[in-house]
Amino acid sequence: MQTFVRRLPSSWKWALNDPRISRTSPQWLLTSCSGRRAASAAVALAKAPPAEYEPPTYPTYQLTEKDTQRLSFQRNIGVSAHIDSGKTTLTERVLFYTGRIREIHEVRGRDAVGAKMDSMELEREKGITIQSAATFCDWEATCPATNDKQKYAINIIDTPGHVDFTIEVERALRVLDGAILVLCAVSGVQSQTTTVDRQMRRYNVPRISFINKMDRPGANPWRVINQIRSKLKIAAAAVQVPIGAEDELKGMVDLVRWKAIYNEGEKGIDIVESDEIPESVLDLAKAKRTELLEQLADVDDEIGELLIMDEIPTTAQLVAAIRRATVGLKFSPVFLGSAIKNTAVQPMLDGVCAYLASPAEASVTAHDTTQPLSAPPVPLVPAADAPLVGLAFKLEEGRFGQLTYMRVYQGTLKKSGIIYNARTGKKVKVPRLVRMHSNEMEDIESIGPGEICAIFGVECSSGDTFTDGSTSFSMTSMFVPEPVISLAIQPQGKETPNFSRALNRFQKEDPTFRVHLDKESKETIISGMGELHLEIYVERMRREYNVACTTGKPRVAFRETITQRADFNYTHKKQTGGAGQFARVIGYIEPMEFSEELGRDVNFENIVMGGNVPTNFIPAVEKGFYEALEKGSLSGNPITGCCFVLKDGAFHAVDSSELAFRNATIGAFREAYKSTKPVILEPIMTVEVVAPSEFQSAVIGGLNQRRGTIIDSEVRDEEFVCIAEVALNDMFGYSSQLRGGTQGKGEFSMEYKNHMPVLPNVQKELEEAYRKTLPQAKK
Repeated sequence: MQTFVRRLPSSWKWALNDPRISRTSPQWLLTSCSGRRAASAAVALAKAPPAEYEPPTYPTYQLTEKDTQRLSFQRNIGVSAHIDSGKTTLTERVLFYTGRIREIHEVRGRDAVGAKMDSMELEREKGITIQSAATFCDWEATCPATNDKQKYAINIIDTPGHVDFTIEVERALRVLDGAILVLCAVSGVQSQTTTVDRQMRRYNVPRISFINKMDRPGANPWRVINQIRSKLKIAAAAVQVPIGAEDELKGMVDLVRWKAIYNEGEKGIDIVESDEIPESVLDLAKAKRTELLEQLADVDDEIGELLIMDEIPTTAQLVAAIRRATVGLKFSPVFLGSAIKNTAVQPMLDGVCAYLASPAEASVTAHDTTQPLSAPPVPLVPAADAPLVGLAFKLEEGRFGQLTYMRVYQGTLKKSGIIYNARTGKKVKVPRLVRMHSNEMEDIESIGPGEICAIFGVECSSGDTFTDGSTSFSMTSMFVPEPVISLAIQPQGKETPNFSRALNRFQKEDPTFRVHLDKESKETIISGMGELHLEIYVERMRREYNVACTTGKPRVAFRETITQRADFNYTHKKQTGGAGQFARVIGYIEPMEFSEELGRDVNFENIVMGGNVPTNFIPAVEKGFYEALEKGSLSGNPITGCCFVLKDGAFHAVDSSELAFRNATIGAFREAYKSTKPVILEPIMTVEVVAPSEFQSAVIGGLNQRRGTIIDSEVRDEEFVCIAEVALNDMFGYSSQLRGGTQGKGEFSMEYKNHMPVLPNVQKELEEAYRKTLPQAKK
């Protein structure tokens, strides 16, 4: 039996003889262990499985009759789609028909006004949406089952279509209960449609589909519906059939209520319904209604049983089945229309109210921060009397300070009330509470669960949870993609405080926009999702902050990684005048896949036994590892996909310090790194090119020149679509080449897919280029 006595400072000697401390108490300083395995036994005890975890019970809150009444007539929806599908044009019509705006203005601001939801001057100039904008409206919807009219309150968020602004779509869908997926009747399912579909699935958002631009030559909704089924892998069927086609589009046949619907009056404001279906579309309408029932039968048991029994469902049964399947994420009803021609927008609004989920039907959970991460999530109830839980999903710099967009999930948020930030624990007062209508505001005193509002003067970050202090709940944050492109930026002339102020503000508002200072070149580097993304921010700095900037050549976000395991046994010694530096680390580094549990692909593991490396130096070793990852020795880019395992080491009672162990780890990592056969990774983009059919060979030849891999190509009517995977480094200047090769008729969009190893000759070039930038001593 061995006894280990911890050496005590003389000021603590009283503790050995103090009668108040019993020798069996955990404070007692003598530890008895047998054998040399004392430390490993202690580790084993520490790793012993804990007692079975029992989750705490939480008070349950019931929805009152008032809550149920309010929530059943409330809808929170987003409008999402590929670029130029007509999202903002559609939202403009919705606002006009619901009485929120007095007249319709078009997107590009030709009349010097521009669409309501595109409030930024840059958006009106370029004709694109850059920031998502929120608004609210009331709509008197016709219930398809009973034909009764009921008033609904709708919160709408109009989102951008460009992949560069994908975070705007991401955070909008994070807080919404339903969405309208807008598709072009000619182009159909495009690359960004697939991205939006993936985001909707990530947050379990039910959707209705709206095939827009039915007035365009070549409009073919049935091909688009087949694409929804085959490419988006969701059951879908039209609930309308067009009367007339292309420029002869007159109205729609409602297959659920079996009525013909026409838009009349100024800008299609009056809806005229008729029980008489035009002879020209009667057969098509019957066939499409049968198709609707067959598609529903695949996803809804009740309709399936009725069809087996050869019974025809009633309108009420059909409406209930469409709603059940849509809210259950199994089906998407497809509406048709033309927003620019003011046709069939109102029936789509009726569909939003009839088929999309209310806030009470959406299942929302939170995590109790006092419990372990593996604890089951806590369901939230949209009851007004329950404790407050709200999520700040978007920040904006307004005229009156920071404007924070918030979705209230539970409880009531009141003006002048005290709320707590779940992440920081800080309590703040709500100085001003508003409802947003694009860039206009309407002051309110309080807002209930299921609503979207904005608050002023509250310092927080995007994705923070706010409570009333009585609970410790926190909502899960949204998914943030990694930046793929970087630029060196510097102000023209003398640097002013506005330069850093602008960069700090944009970084806070947009999690995909990153800023860092290159340690060697001392340049400010901005990173983002694409060339357009960074170009917009540079332009906004000039306009909003009066800071004109010059930018360098775009840089691709290369990465480095290891391909095999390597052991290290490294000693760091340095003797100076006073105390020296001594540290020794032993272990290995090995490749690592992305871990869903950890949410990253780099990890530090400590399996030191016997205290050869004191525990107070372990954080220094970890810090040294993460510091070494910042810059690889091949090309100076960050290292990913690496696991560092510390097995053993040695220390000196006097000369060892945190700095010594940090330097030892960096040296050990760099030494072992050379033996791991490291490779450089480059971002690979999924590129979608749309061009007239006669330019097919020119487009495919152009992609092959850029080392592209053709994944899929499809020829339809007069145009063809080509999907390829191309390295981002080879995509610079593609826009002008495509325009030149297709007489200006081709267009392309691209989206980040993953990082892949570069070709050996490219790796050699990158290594040589990096070596030239190093100081002479380091080469």
